[in-house]
Amino acid sequence: MSLKTLLHEHRITHRELAAAIGISRTAVSLIVNHDTWPARDRAALRQAVDAFLLARGIAPAKEMAPKRANAPEPVVPPTSSEETNPMLLRKCPLSMEARRHFRLARDPFTECRSVAEIFLWPDARIVREAMWQTSRHGGFLAVVGESGAGKSTLREELLDRITREDAPIAVAQPFTLAMEPDDKVGKTLRSQHLAECVMRKVAPLAPMRSSPDARFDQLERELIDSARTGMRHVLLIEEAHCIPTPTLRHLKRYTELKDGLRPLLSVILVGQQELVKKIDQVREVAQRIEIVQLPPLDAQLRPYLEHRFASVGSALEQVIEANAVDAITSRLSHQGVSTLYPLAVNNLLARAMNVAATLGVPKVTGELVREGSR
Repeated sequence: MSLKTLLHEHRITHRELAAAIGISRTAVSLIVNHDTWPARDRAALRQAVDAFLLARGIAPAKEMAPKRANAPEPVVPPTSSEETNPMLLRKCPLSMEARRHFRLARDPFTECRSVAEIFLWPDARIVREAMWQTSRHGGFLAVVGESGAGKSTLREELLDRITREDAPIAVAQPFTLAMEPDDKVGKTLRSQHLAECVMRKVAPLAPMRSSPDARFDQLERELIDSARTGMRHVLLIEEAHCIPTPTLRHLKRYTELKDGLRPLLSVILVGQQELVKKIDQVREVAQRIEIVQLPPLDAQLRPYLEHRFASVGSALEQVIEANAVDAITSRLSHQGVSTLYPLAVNNLLARAMNVAATLGVPKVTGELVREGSR
C-alpha cells in the first residue's frame, strides 16, 4: 500500500509527518504525491518514515497493522493567510544553494539595475509612453496596477530616461513615506505640501511666503518664469491610492495652471486599484484624468522569464522544464482572475527553484511549481 494511502487511511497530515521526520511540508508533498525524494539522505528519510509509521501502529509493508481503537484524531493547525488566499505569495529570495545548483552568477529576480534588464511587454510600453508624453507635453495621468505589477519600475525608468536624454523636465516628488488617507494612522498629503514640493524643485533658494494666497501666487510666478526658459514641470506622486479625496480635487486645479495656453504643471499619479475607485468619487477629476492600467503578463510570461534569465547570463531551458511555464500560469490564475505580475512570478519560481535545489532535481518541473508553492 502506498504512503499516500496509508496517510489518508489513518488521517495523518503532511504537516504532521514533516514535523516528525524533520523536513519541510513541501518536501513531504513531493514524496507522497510524486515519489520524489531528496537526493541526499534518501535512505535515512525512508527509515525515518518507516519508524514514524511503526510508532503509530502502522505497518509500512503491504499489510497494514490493525487500526488502534480510540486513536486520537490528528490536530490540523490553522492555515496561514497564504493558504487561505491562493493568490498571495510571500517574498522568497533565491537561496545560495539554488544559485549554485543552477549555476547562476546572481539572482535573476532582483530589482532591475539598468534599462536593459527591464522587460517591456507591449502593454508596459503603452504605459511607459503615456508617462513620457505627459511629462513632455502636459496632462493629468494615473498609472494603476496591482502590487508587484511593475509600476515603480516604470516610474524609476521615467526618471532615468529624463537624465539619459537630458530632457528639460523638472520632476517634483513629494515624500509619501507616512502618507495615509486620514490623520488617524499617518499624515495626509495636502495642497500646501504639494506647493512646497514643487517650489523646492523650481526655485529651491526662494523663501516660501507665509500666507496661502501669497504662497500659491509665488508658485505660479516661479512656474511661469521657469517655463519661459523651456523647462517642463511634473508632479509625480507614488502610492497615490492613499491620497485624500480633497487633495485629489486640488491636483486637478494644479493642472489648470497655465501661461496662456501652455500648461505649467503636469501631474502623474502612480497607485494601486483603489486609486480608480477614489477617482470615480470626484467627478471633476474623473472627467479630466487619463487612466492607464498595467495588466498582468499573461501571454508574455515565457518572454519575461527568458529575458530575466538572459539578464544574468543564463537560459530559461537550463533551469525549468517546458511544463513549468504552464504550471506557473495555472498557479497564478484563480476563478478567471490572473495575477501573473512580475513580483508574483518571481516569488513563485524562486520558491520552486529552492525546492529543486534541495531535492537535487536538475530542472524545475510543473510538479515542483505546484507543490513548491504550497
